[in-house]
Amino acid sequence: MPSVAMAQDTGEVTNLPIPRFVSLRGDTVYARTGPGTRYPVKWVYKRKNLPIEITREFDTWRKIRDVNGEEGWVHQSLLSGNRFVIIASETPIPLYREDQDDSRVVALVESQAQMAIKSCDNAWCQVSKDGYRGWIAKNMLWGIYEGEQIQ
Repeated sequence: MPSVAMAQDTGEVTNLPIPRFVSLRGDTVYARTGPGTRYPVKWVYKRKNLPIEITREFDTWRKIRDVNGEEGWVHQSLLSGNRFVIIASETPIPLYREDQDDSRVVALVESQAQMAIKSCDNAWCQVSKDGYRGWIAKNMLWGIYEGEQIQ
């Protein structure tokens, strides 16, 4: 389920766009019910570089939303600006050599696979994982906004 909104507001703390995509910095990240360690842990993420969306800021805490729509608060030190995406298809999709769907297929990528973003234009993203590099249509990805470009 790719996101369709472009960031429009800015965070009160960082002055960066809200919402925006980032990734989880560590192998284990605790998401809490509120912005502080006194709040109970709601989720434990065990997937480094998982793309997540920041929807709010409070002091050193960021409210996040994951690919399944689950929300929680995470300390800023557990987040990274490195960009990753998740394949948002129910079935494997082709990874193309070029940014055209009539290009040679490099590999088939499983549903929910996580890949690093190298660049994105209006319709395609160049992604990589485990030595494979190629292009996937942006509308098949979660972790990048429609219209967002990355150089």
